Amino acid sequence: MSISRRSSAITIAATAALAVLLAGCSGDSDDGGTGGGEGTDAEYNDIVFWTPQVTPSRLAAQEQIAADFEAETGIAVEVVPLGGADQNQALVTGAASGDVPDVILHGADQTAAWVAQGLLDTEVTAAAVETLDPSTFNENALNQVTLDGEVASVPSDGWVHLIVYRQDLFDAAGIEVPTNLAELAEAATALSETGVTGIALGTQSGTPSSTEAVNSILPTNGCELVVEGDVTIDSPECVEGLERFLELRDSSVSGDLDVPAAQAAYLAGDAAMLLFSTHIFDELAGLSPDVPVTCAECVDNPMFLAENSGFITVLDEANPNQYGTVLGYGVPVGANATEAQMFIEYVMSTGYVDTLATATEGRLPLRLGTPENPSEFIDAWGGLPIGPAPEEGVSIASIYGEEIVTDINAGMESVYRWGFGTEDAELAGAAFTQGTLSSNLDALYGGTPAADVAATMAEQVSALQAELG
Repeated sequence: MSISRRSSAITIAATAALAVLLAGCSGDSDDGGTGGGEGTDAEYNDIVFWTPQVTPSRLAAQEQIAADFEAETGIAVEVVPLGGADQNQALVTGAASGDVPDVILHGADQTAAWVAQGLLDTEVTAAAVETLDPSTFNENALNQVTLDGEVASVPSDGWVHLIVYRQDLFDAAGIEVPTNLAELAEAATALSETGVTGIALGTQSGTPSSTEAVNSILPTNGCELVVEGDVTIDSPECVEGLERFLELRDSSVSGDLDVPAAQAAYLAGDAAMLLFSTHIFDELAGLSPDVPVTCAECVDNPMFLAENSGFITVLDEANPNQYGTVLGYGVPVGANATEAQMFIEYVMSTGYVDTLATATEGRLPLRLGTPENPSEFIDAWGGLPIGPAPEEGVSIASIYGEEIVTDINAGMESVYRWGFGTEDAELAGAAFTQGTLSSNLDALYGGTPAADVAATMAEQVSALQAELG
């Protein structure tokens, strides 16, 4: 993002017994309900909806949306809370027995895997997007879920990584806000010399935290994991990216961090920058009792960090590749297709703002508006209450200014994950899940040249590619 776009950062997994999960499926069941919604005499099946938004408050909000849908259509919706990993297992098992849910809210990485396994009815989701109008969607998100020319899920919402920075510390040190990875590393190093961590991010080798950080930092330098089947993680852009990653890591004055520790460092005032998701918005403003602001200045002014922080939503406009997540609605093969499409179209229109409000800071809209009002939903999102105990009138826009809404949308337009929307999605997903790259960070930290580390990474990714066939 350019300077003009700068403003002054998970889904929680659920666990459940497989027998219970499969009981919450409909598939080809013929015992569905009869639609009796006002204005219609059509007969419809009741449906089952799996969601990864599983906290009690989010679940209750989704159940209310389902109840509103039933009141309008007569179609009852059973809302089943189910984290991503459990969705994967239960869908495969259910597909084998012919017992599947009707709609699943899931990540774009799952979309690619399920399409490869023949588990999704892409005709239904393509028809829903066509009805809603493709031009009203975030184009980048739509591309990520378009596989083999078919829209395999309907993009709903997501989150994106930000770089949060202390404007007061930047001003005191005479440092400009960075506009690329090299400048970011230089700023982090200079700020660390003032006694604070330059940038807090996940750097513990081989952990999910560092896997996410590597996948966030390297693409901003134009680094690609794989291009059209050719492993490219040893390219010059990737080698330079690793060198910059080492500089960022070395800017920590308190050693290697995981994501919670990085977050805590910034909230304590011990870090000048933080790599985190948009989930940081409420915590930064002191709205989350479970994750409090603890900086010295925050004792007298809980809003101190919110008032003195800026946000980089796109680091380098030459490489607008920001790590993030795209969630979308998919329809399994064998589901009640008509009813599933009706539900998706409802939650992406009449029920969309209420859907986003279930977790405002983590559910950024991927449908920006309607043909009649192209910015309707993104504008509404900026005014939604945030935090675990949302208060009327306390929104992202009211705390951070109206400009943040535009900036965050620019970040969502730049959400990028290696391989997504291409035939290399399965390889990229496997490398991410297995921590193939981050397992080599100790060597980088120990003095092994970045070029050698990248070469080892390339060998391991190539081996994984061969295993996948």
